[in-house]
Order: sequence, then structure tokens, then C-alpha cells
Amino acid sequence: MRFMVIVKATKESEGGSLPDEKALAAMGNFNEELVKAGVMLAGEGLHPSAEGVRISFTGGKKTVTEGPFAETRELVAGYWLLQTKTRAEVVEWIKRAPFMAGEEVEIRQVFEAEEFAASDPTGKVREQEQRLRDTIASRS
Repeated sequence: MRFMVIVKATKESEGGSLPDEKALAAMGNFNEELVKAGVMLAGEGLHPSAEGVRISFTGGKKTVTEGPFAETRELVAGYWLLQTKTRAEVVEWIKRAPFMAGEEVEIRQVFEAEEFAASDPTGKVREQEQRLRDTIASRS
């Protein structure tokens, strides 16, 4: 099972403050544990929303809005893509992450191609998705 771990933004991350050396080292060590355990597929921090753009789609109209965006708690500061056998396992891993008091993450399971079988009776869409995944993997 794959899970997206969404690291919520804080006033500090939205302000462009980077973690200090100690915090970076602690997170680097945690990421190393995830990689050695074969759990981490990807993970990155994100620039503040002030450098971001939102695009809204309404009735054929596309509206581009430049950041920054309000409501810090609803913004994303970083993510991991983790693969574990169960949701409980990913929760246990993230409970070990070196976050400071007040920080928050959200864990969401990623849909797998097999889950769309009822919506894709011919299998063509799932075949296309597998081809795309194979192409992406070959570029790494």
C-alpha cells in the first residue's frame, strides 16, 4: 500500500524560514531510516505558497491566482510517498518523525490501479497507467 504523507505548513515554513542544521540532520537521519527499510519512495520539502500558483477551473474558465495563500493550516510544506503493508505501519513510522510541537501531518492512501477495475472493465485505462509508470521508472 502506498501512502502520501502531507506535511502541513506552519507560519515559519510559509515565511520562508528554513530549518536549522540540527533539525535538518534529524530529518535526514529519519529519511535514511525510511530508505534503508525500503519504505520511502519519495519525499521533498516545498517552497512557501508565496512562490506558488493556484489554477481554478470553473465552467470552462481557468483562473490563475498567485500566492501567497491564506489559511496556513491548509497549505502543504512537504510530503513523503511511503510504501508499507498497512496503514498502521505508516502511522507508526510517522510517529517517529522528528517534528516539533505544533507541527501536523496528514496521511492519505494512494489509489492503486486495481481499485479502478469496476470503472475500467476492458483494462485499457489500467494498461495505459502501467505504461506511464514504466516510462517514468525507466527515466530514473
